[in-house]
Amino acid sequence: MAHKFLPVEEQLKIIARGTVDLVPLDELKAKLERSYASGKPLRIKQGFDPTAPDIHLGHTVGLRKLRQFQEIGHQVVVIIGDYTGMVGDPSEKNSTRPRLTHQDVMANAKTYEKQFFKILERDKTEVRYNGEWFRKMTFAEIMELASKFTVARMLERDDFAKRYANQQPISIHEFFYPLMQGYDSVEIDADVEIGATEQKFNLVIGRQIQKEYGKEPQVVLTLPVLEGIDGVQRMSKSLGNYIGIDETPEEMYGKTMRIPDPLIYPYFELVTDVSLDELASIKKQLQDPVVNPMTLKRRLARQLVQMYHDKSAAEKAESYFDLVHKKREIPDDIPVYRMGAEPRRLIDVMLDAGLVGGKGEARRLIRQGGVKIDQTVVKDELLELPPEGKKVLQVGKRKFLKLTV
Repeated sequence: MAHKFLPVEEQLKIIARGTVDLVPLDELKAKLERSYASGKPLRIKQGFDPTAPDIHLGHTVGLRKLRQFQEIGHQVVVIIGDYTGMVGDPSEKNSTRPRLTHQDVMANAKTYEKQFFKILERDKTEVRYNGEWFRKMTFAEIMELASKFTVARMLERDDFAKRYANQQPISIHEFFYPLMQGYDSVEIDADVEIGATEQKFNLVIGRQIQKEYGKEPQVVLTLPVLEGIDGVQRMSKSLGNYIGIDETPEEMYGKTMRIPDPLIYPYFELVTDVSLDELASIKKQLQDPVVNPMTLKRRLARQLVQMYHDKSAAEKAESYFDLVHKKREIPDDIPVYRMGAEPRRLIDVMLDAGLVGGKGEARRLIRQGGVKIDQTVVKDELLELPPEGKKVLQVGKRKFLKLTV
């Protein structure tokens, strides 16, 4: 009999790549063996709360693992948390998160689906919004769900325990988040749920909730939290240490070249599709004192740009990087911004031209000496630009703008 899946041991090698926990491993093997024998794919779940409009490389760690499951023949179910997003995941938080409106969450969700399919195969992906079931629940059903878990167990979570011990407020609705995430697994019959290591408590609760509703419990698979390009804190848009998957090739390449050397291998492992054999070779090269890590960093930058744009864009981005950084030259083909007849504040021009995501970011860059006009560092956050002459505005190391009347 011909099987539609790879042998179980080969599947496990692919699934184990970059993972931290596979709990319980014996249950995963049993599920894979049953799937192999029956030809029925497993249902692999991951949830995303659209609390911000863009996906960065940190989000793609889970998406790439989902893609690996697709490539070995299993069914991926992506949950967009339009209802859990209004609660906000309390994991790793030391205070109550501000609640978003459903309108805010849905506006962000529209961008998520488009970005998911830069990585996932559309025809092998089931996209569900958890509002499908939560908006229909009666209060009696909500009380039934709440009865499945105790406050004592909930306070075993490190973040809740610390806040409780420090007499910091914990809102009742925050307790609902892990229960809601677990109930998502009930609704879609999840065999495996993927999440970051900080999500482990929520994922394990999902196993208990499934049992309470008469379902077979899911296997928990956790992945590392991706460090940002500063090499210190987790990748986060609010911290400015992120690489967005919708960024320009030049920005993506340049940001990748800023990562510290110890992150080269984790980035290859977690956010690219290089093979296991290539990974072994990269690890060996990084341990060889003769090999310059910059060579591998350049390869990583090309790889990422090619994944989210194309090969030509990667080559152009590398040339641009070399022109700006290695030769310290200003590119010829930079965009032009036409000033009006009245003076404009510099931070308004930066925002209007799309060089920054907000005025706060513009002020921070000026304070850090990251903004220049005609190669001179700008120090005045309130600087006004007169509508005269031609100037070159530089923001950071890679963004240039010709200012003209």
